[in-house]
Amino acid sequence: MKVVYHPRYEVVYAGDPAAKAGRMEAIVREVSPHYEFVQPEPALVEDIKLVHTDWHIASIQRDELTYELALLAAGGAIKAADLAMAGEPAFGLIRPPGHHANPDHCWGFCFFNNVAISIARLRHEGRIDTAAILDFDLHFGDGTDSFFATTAQVSYFHPEARSRTEFVESIRRFLEAGRYDIVAVSAGFDRHENDWGGQLTTEDYGEIGRLVKEFTESKCQGRRYGVLEGGYNHSVLGRNVKAFVDGMA
Repeated sequence: MKVVYHPRYEVVYAGDPAAKAGRMEAIVREVSPHYEFVQPEPALVEDIKLVHTDWHIASIQRDELTYELALLAAGGAIKAADLAMAGEPAFGLIRPPGHHANPDHCWGFCFFNNVAISIARLRHEGRIDTAAILDFDLHFGDGTDSFFATTAQVSYFHPEARSRTEFVESIRRFLEAGRYDIVAVSAGFDRHENDWGGQLTTEDYGEIGRLVKEFTESKCQGRRYGVLEGGYNHSVLGRNVKAFVDGMA
């Protein structure tokens, strides 16, 4: 298992919770002693155009720093996907997040849709046909859903359940119901009991990671990767990310 990371992800580029100072550092402190870190390159504009309109790209370009970091985040997701295709599970410890970025607009702290870009690139290059995108963030990834709503070969799943047990079980059912060439995870940790959602435990994130590992090892040559989305309580965020990565590894 490799962790895709760049020191530029620590730059505070906005005033929103996803960009807050110390957020990435809190995760790095927990994860870096245990996993190899690798650096990505920024995504190319051609990669971004696989899912976003020229108008949307131009709108993000108006802020030079945001544009730089959004390209680097998309590049981090691409790097994680490439590692997964090479047989090395990976986690993209990236920001800005992406799952609220639609083809021609964005909101919710997102700019470019990192996971959608990475999957679209694999499909464009003919390296995969089918994919599953599991999004366990507190919030529905409307951007990711909009990209693939008419693409039968890509299944997007955002679990919703009142109980922790049913939430995790719904993920198991989703994975077992399909056959995929790769599984990508939009990993948001704001559903934690001490974060905005107040529902899942740290151990639940570990179990979700194990489910992804078990499914991919048996059904799609182990091809799996995740990318960071939400998660805003710095005091628990690092432990939650590490639990998920440990499970995936």
